[in-house]
Amino acid sequence: MGWALNPHARIRALSASLAAVFSVLRTWHLVGSWVPGAEAQGRGSSGLSSLPFSRSGDVVEYLLKSQWFVRCREMGEQAAQAVESGALELSPSFHQKNWRHWFSHIGDWCISRQLWWGHQIPAYLVVEEPGKGHREDCWVVGRTEAEARELAAELTGRPEAELTLQRDPDVLDTWFSSALFPFSALGWPHQTPDLSRFYPLSLLETGSDLLLFWVGRMVMLGTQLTGQLPFNKVLLHSMVRDRQGRKMSKSLGNVLDPRDIIRGVELQVLQEKLRDGNLDPAELAIATAAQRKDFPHGIPECGTDALRFALCSHGALAGDLHLSVSEVLSSRHFCNKIWNALRFILNVLGEKFTPQPAEELSPSTPMDSWILSRLAHTTRECERGFLTQELPLATHALHHFWLHSLCDVYLEAVKPGLSHRPCPAGPPQVLFSCADIGLRLLAPLMPFLAEELWQRLPPRPGRLPAPSISVAPYPSASSLEHWHQPELERRFSRVQEAVQALRALQATYQLTKARPRVLLQSSEPGEQGAFEAFLEPLGTLGRCGAVGLLPADTAAPSGWAQASVGDTVQVYMELQGLVDPEAHLPLLAARRHKLQKQFDGLIARTPSEKEAETQRQQRLSSIQLELTKLDKAASHLQQLMDVPPSPREP
Repeated sequence: MGWALNPHARIRALSASLAAVFSVLRTWHLVGSWVPGAEAQGRGSSGLSSLPFSRSGDVVEYLLKSQWFVRCREMGEQAAQAVESGALELSPSFHQKNWRHWFSHIGDWCISRQLWWGHQIPAYLVVEEPGKGHREDCWVVGRTEAEARELAAELTGRPEAELTLQRDPDVLDTWFSSALFPFSALGWPHQTPDLSRFYPLSLLETGSDLLLFWVGRMVMLGTQLTGQLPFNKVLLHSMVRDRQGRKMSKSLGNVLDPRDIIRGVELQVLQEKLRDGNLDPAELAIATAAQRKDFPHGIPECGTDALRFALCSHGALAGDLHLSVSEVLSSRHFCNKIWNALRFILNVLGEKFTPQPAEELSPSTPMDSWILSRLAHTTRECERGFLTQELPLATHALHHFWLHSLCDVYLEAVKPGLSHRPCPAGPPQVLFSCADIGLRLLAPLMPFLAEELWQRLPPRPGRLPAPSISVAPYPSASSLEHWHQPELERRFSRVQEAVQALRALQATYQLTKARPRVLLQSSEPGEQGAFEAFLEPLGTLGRCGAVGLLPADTAAPSGWAQASVGDTVQVYMELQGLVDPEAHLPLLAARRHKLQKQFDGLIARTPSEKEAETQRQQRLSSIQLELTKLDKAASHLQQLMDVPPSPREP
């Protein structure tokens, strides 16, 4: 749950806390000023040289100036011990090595910056009058100049009116200011209600490149100033790079602006952005050429949900994230698939549909039981992904459920039955539960699409509907466990293998419109019964006619095409009367000749890199398998030519 806090009040609180931080750190002798290079100057040589500026060619000379430093050794030891003891968890855990190495070699931290922006250091120098001799600089810290003047008067024993204060013009290192944010924005050093409620935090999520710059500094200062770790777990996501694994750079022309991916942009606009930048002519030429190569037609509009889903599909353990527009575009197509599926489901439900409570839903067919089992499994995987902060577990489960289970299998299997009148009561109720629960599972990853479609679903009776899917209850795996049937899913996976074998046979013999008869034969008695429960959806998904079972001890029908499903199942598909052997054999021979040329070319090719060689071997295996199928098909067609035709059974 996130809480929207007044940003202006928090910024004022942060600024007001800087003086308190400086006071505390100076009291503990953890912050002080030092002139870099002073020792070298004392020996008569600064050891510094002038350097030309890379862009303008102007000479850049060092200017020695006092800087504020923070002693970090003790705080670093505490931060390292927090990870070693398990009080602070870094995820993924391989980041612990960098954490230990950095804090074991940490030095003093310069927090002075000579910039125009940032929090000005709340330190004031007491300016001595000329002619009174040289004294050590006297610095005081205060929230305001009046407070600093009062402290200076106590320190010097002189009246406030006689004192001249000069504030340090430097600003704080941005990581110092950022490190204070978890507690100073909540009112520290005062014990405010917000500080009591929200500090320490439970989880920090940030980029892995900020582990030491920001996370380490927050842990050091948070522990030192409040006595508590600012959070107990850190989730570090990957660095986003381009599709080639390069760091995004303006000079390379490979920067992907999220807004361009979301809204889409033409190549001309991308090029104008480069020209409006500050690249020199040589860099501009390289960048524009790279953009023309990568985005010849610009970047297509993908939408916010597609970009979010694509980014969440990469795991933190996978190293750097190589982002490509084609991947985001694939997620957009997935969004379109969900949209079309819901449009079909809403059309099936109609205006007078009344949903049943999920706990009362009882599947009426094996297909209903299978899709509800897949839904329960998806819910469990999403829950596991969020609990372990492995978002790819959730994205993969949702993608597989919506695309491969619901759309490709269940909807196609029940479409013929839904066209009957009256429509059976079971599938519409199952479809509603799949849509309702599936969208709520999807909401954290595709909030806009899920909200739009969920609002169109009819509300469940006797229950006050949530105003938004974002506050609707997230599905619980335990509440759907009674739907989960792993053994049923295992049996249906064999049916899906048979469907794939049938479609492969139809592609081989180019049966695009015919609906051939099919026979299944299994050497395992128990498997025969598993297929019997799914004969109707098998025929629908396999785009074939009547499907029957052939006893294990019965001879294979003559002239029928044959394919194996594992070691125990044979699929037979009728060809007689559907294929003209004399016309089809030359076509098979031409396809085989073309594949054989590809195979011989790959064999003759000199092996290159390991990855390319692996791909070559995979391609060779694929072609070899296709050649075997064509040889078997030619053999079946030859049998049809040798056997006299017999009349087909009606």
